[in-house]
Amino acid sequence: MASQPKRAPNFQAVHSIIIFVFVIILIPFVSSSDSAVARASPATKTVAKQSEAVALLKWKASLDNQSQSLLSSWNETSHCTWVGIGCNDASKVTNLTLRSIGLRGTLSGLNFSSLPHLVKLDLSNNLIYGTIPSQIGSLSRLASLNVSTNHLSGTIPKDIGMLRCLVDLDLSENNLTGSISTSIGNLTNLTVLYLFKNSLSGSIPQEVGLLRFLTGLDLSMNNLTGSIPASIGNLTNLTTLYLYENSLSGSIPQEVGLLRSLTDLALSTNNLTGSIPASIGNLTNLTWLTLFKNSLSGSIPQEVGLLRSLTDLDLSMNNLTGSIPTSIGNLTNLTVLYLHENSFSGSIPHEVGLLRSLTGLALSTNNLTGSIPASLGNLTNLTTLYLHENTLSGSIPQEVGLLRSLTNLELSINNLTGSIPTSIGNMTNLKLLSLFKNSLSGSIPQEVGLLRSLTGLSLYKNNLTGSIPASIGNLTNLTTLYFYENSLSGSIPQEVGLLRSLIDLQLPRNNLTGSIPASIGNLTNLIALYLYENSLSGSIPQELDNLRYLRTLDISSNKLTGHLSPYMCVHGSLKRVLDVENNYLTGLIPNSLRNCSELRRVRFDQNQLMGHLSEVFEAFPNLDYLDLSHNNFSGDLWHKWDQFPNLTSLKISNNDLSGNIPLGIGRATQLQLLDLSSNHLVGAVPKNLGKLVLLFNLTLSNNKLSRDIPPEIGSLSSLQHLDLSGNNLSGPIQKKLGDCVNLLNLKLSRNLLRESIPFELGKLQFLENLDLGNNLLTGEIPSGIGSLKRLEILNLSHNFLSGSIPSSFNGMSSLTSVDISYNHLEGPLPNTKAFEDASFQAYRNNDRLCGNKTSLMPCSLKQNNGDKGRNHKKIVLPVVVPLLGILFLIVAMTFLINRNKMRDNEIEPNRASNKDLFEIWSFDGKLVYENIIQATEDFNDKHCIAVGGYGTVYRAELPSGQVVAVKKYPPSQDGELANLVSFMSEIHALTEIRHRHIIRLLGYCSHPRHSFLVYEFFEGGSLDKKLSCEEEALSLDWDKRINVVKGLADALSYMHHGCSPRVIHRDISSNNVLLNLEGVAYLSDFGTARLLNLHSSNWTSFAGTLGYAAPELAYTMEVNEKLDVYSFGVLTLEVVMGRHPGDLMSSLSSSSLDSSPPSSYGILLKDVLDKRLPLPRNQEEEAVVLAVKIAFACLHPNPQCRPTMQQVSVALSKHKSHLQNPFLMITLGQLLDVNFPNA
Repeated sequence: MASQPKRAPNFQAVHSIIIFVFVIILIPFVSSSDSAVARASPATKTVAKQSEAVALLKWKASLDNQSQSLLSSWNETSHCTWVGIGCNDASKVTNLTLRSIGLRGTLSGLNFSSLPHLVKLDLSNNLIYGTIPSQIGSLSRLASLNVSTNHLSGTIPKDIGMLRCLVDLDLSENNLTGSISTSIGNLTNLTVLYLFKNSLSGSIPQEVGLLRFLTGLDLSMNNLTGSIPASIGNLTNLTTLYLYENSLSGSIPQEVGLLRSLTDLALSTNNLTGSIPASIGNLTNLTWLTLFKNSLSGSIPQEVGLLRSLTDLDLSMNNLTGSIPTSIGNLTNLTVLYLHENSFSGSIPHEVGLLRSLTGLALSTNNLTGSIPASLGNLTNLTTLYLHENTLSGSIPQEVGLLRSLTNLELSINNLTGSIPTSIGNMTNLKLLSLFKNSLSGSIPQEVGLLRSLTGLSLYKNNLTGSIPASIGNLTNLTTLYFYENSLSGSIPQEVGLLRSLIDLQLPRNNLTGSIPASIGNLTNLIALYLYENSLSGSIPQELDNLRYLRTLDISSNKLTGHLSPYMCVHGSLKRVLDVENNYLTGLIPNSLRNCSELRRVRFDQNQLMGHLSEVFEAFPNLDYLDLSHNNFSGDLWHKWDQFPNLTSLKISNNDLSGNIPLGIGRATQLQLLDLSSNHLVGAVPKNLGKLVLLFNLTLSNNKLSRDIPPEIGSLSSLQHLDLSGNNLSGPIQKKLGDCVNLLNLKLSRNLLRESIPFELGKLQFLENLDLGNNLLTGEIPSGIGSLKRLEILNLSHNFLSGSIPSSFNGMSSLTSVDISYNHLEGPLPNTKAFEDASFQAYRNNDRLCGNKTSLMPCSLKQNNGDKGRNHKKIVLPVVVPLLGILFLIVAMTFLINRNKMRDNEIEPNRASNKDLFEIWSFDGKLVYENIIQATEDFNDKHCIAVGGYGTVYRAELPSGQVVAVKKYPPSQDGELANLVSFMSEIHALTEIRHRHIIRLLGYCSHPRHSFLVYEFFEGGSLDKKLSCEEEALSLDWDKRINVVKGLADALSYMHHGCSPRVIHRDISSNNVLLNLEGVAYLSDFGTARLLNLHSSNWTSFAGTLGYAAPELAYTMEVNEKLDVYSFGVLTLEVVMGRHPGDLMSSLSSSSLDSSPPSSYGILLKDVLDKRLPLPRNQEEEAVVLAVKIAFACLHPNPQCRPTMQQVSVALSKHKSHLQNPFLMITLGQLLDVNFPNA
């Protein structure tokens, strides 16, 4: 799109006139000189003539045979009659012109000193090679030298500077190298200097500024470096200055503004920096200004608006900033305005609409904002309009339809909204229409069918809805049609089959339904067909077999049924991709697939296909990726592995393959991923797998493989994922696996592996997941496992491991999940978060383990009570058994209350000895107590961050830098702890449960003066505050909001179904959900929590927050999980609506009182979503629809009809919701039914 400069207008004719005049001036001198010679000696005159002829004939003889034949007139006749030779009256050679006749040879054979009267030498456009002889400097009368467009090499001789009569010098389009000699400054009569299209290097000599008669200077397309000399400003007669396509650097000199005769200035494709000089505004004769492809910065000077003669302005591909100046509107002669690929900001000025002569406008790839000005509709001569890759907003103006001459319209990659205007149908000359990657909505207008000249139509990645108009069939010149990633619905129109010029059809990731039209088989020029991720049904039409040029076919992730056509590859045209994955296809893979042996990527996975693979897959030399997993293929694997030399990924998991893994697999040396899991393979793991040195993923799990793990696996240094679990492998774990130093996942569970865990596994420093569970391993856990600093998941369960857990485990800070159950381990649990958070199931059935965990004996009991006469506080060890802890807490608090009733509430903390109860996990309780009092300035209000029904929450920063949240419970007037039940309930609940989405209790304190709980602190604040603040609500995008819902569902599922006894929160609200800075949710405030005991009463008084509490609490006080389920439903709606859903819930609940559906059933889902966020797109749409469905189910008035939180958690994590209707058309009434998977 970048414009190239024009050459100077017919300088040859001008130069011929100049040279003619110059020759006329010289003739008297030449004639008199010749007369003198004649008078002096007639014999001398004859000798001179003969020497010219001899020199020319000698040169002719040096040329190749064909060239000599072209000069057949050069013989013994008078040389003045020869072709290309011109003489003066004295028969002296003054002109040698042999242009464009195909001469091949060098100039070294031409004796220039024998041609002293030569005025013009023109050998341009021939095949002359070699160097320019320095002897050329002897042509002292030469006025015109043109040897352009040849193959001359070497440097420009300095002797050219001796040709002081030279007017015209053209050495362009050769292979000349070296620098431009400073002697060029001697040619002061020069008017034209053309050295373009060579390989000249070095800088432009300052001496160029001495050539004051110069009108044309062209040094373009060389390798010149350095800056543009300021002396160029002396060339005031210059009309054309071409320096483009060099490596010039520095800034454009201000002196350029002195060249007032200049009409063409081309400095493009260099390394120029700095700003465009304001002095450029002096060049009022300028018609052509090209500065593109430099590194110019700063803004466009307003003075550009003074260049009223300008027809072409190209400043593209620079680093220009600022706004486009409004003075640009003065350039009414402008036909081309290219400002693309800069960093311009601001809006497109309306004054651009004054440039009525404009044919090309390119403002793309900038930072332009605002709307597209309607004034662009005035540019009726415009043929190309490029505004793509900006941040333009608003709708496409209807006035764009006035641009009837337009051939290319590019508005893609912006933030344009609204619908595509119907006026677009007026642009009947349009060939390219690109509106992709915007937020356009509405349907595709029928008027698009009027654009019969269109060859490319790209509307992908928008929010377009409705069906594909049948009028699309009118676009018979269309070669590319891209509608993918929208929300288009309905069927693919049969009229698509009329687009016989189409070579690329892409409609994936929409909501298209119906069958694939058979008429697509008419598109005989089609090369690529993409229809994946829709809801297309029916069988694959056999007419697709007619597409003899089809290279790529991707119809994956639909609802297609039936068999594959037996002729699908009859033409053998498929060479790139064949992807039919994730459908409901049955039957066999046709043998005709062998004809498409050049395929690179093949996917048949996730269907119901069957048959023997060895009958189909033979020689596919280009195949790179093959996925046949999740089908019903049976039989053995094929053996001709050397016929798959480029295969990098092979997946055949979850089939019915049997037999051995063939040894020949080691010949597929390019394999990087091999997944044969979940089949019925038997025999040993072949040693030849060790030859696959590029392998990074080897998955053979869930087969019937036996024998030892071959040590050759250890030679796979690129291996990152090794999964041999679920087989019958025996013998030891190979020490050689320690050489697979790039392993991230090592899974060997559910085998018959024996002996000890090799310490060499400690070398796997990148390991994240180590699963050795369910084997027959013995011995101790090697200490080297503790050095795996990146390990996140460790499973050693169900083995016969003994001894203590190595102390090195205390440094495993990355560990998040651990399971050491069912072994013979002993000693203390490591002091890491993973072990602290682990449930009882993770360490059960290890009789001699100890630690501060439920059902474990304490490792040692230390007496913490000092001498009663000593003045200090009691520091209590962390709770071991929660029930015993609570009992101890009650006794101690009763003692404190009785003793402190007589004491002054103002007693200092350090005088509260023997009366206070502290439990601060991993801290000195006494010290932390004093630190909290100091950090909150004795609970000053300025540190308060929240006030609740049972206490006030403060922010406290400890001296260590750790920030904690402190919930202070108020004392009653008699000094007893108010809300004692709430205080105890929260401690009891939070010491029972540990979950990644539940707030962690760090400790508590019961003291006559201050009683409080200490929690981890979350900078994100409460969900309620986040949703209430306009700016903060925007930071919670749809992905984060759905993750909030999922996290809370997981937490409640754990409380209801993963804890014994079960825990009911009873006060779920947005105020009791805290967020970290990444928007991850944590459930808090367990003051009303209740632990359900099967053998005690589960009835209670009312607890909870109005608006979130279940309606049955109006008539029953029974505590059960369904109370939390209801509150979760309210909270989920609040998350997606951005506000409490009270009004909506009231409207929906009216259905139980009225036989007719409430009016709210007809409300569109999009109308109740949080309007501060853009509407969800693609997978976000599915997630939001599923969340709202689940919320409505949780709000069922009958508690028994509500799902369990376990069902909700599973549905949110695993269920994939396929939208039956376009998202924008979904009503609330359509979301009242949801089927929950069995938990």
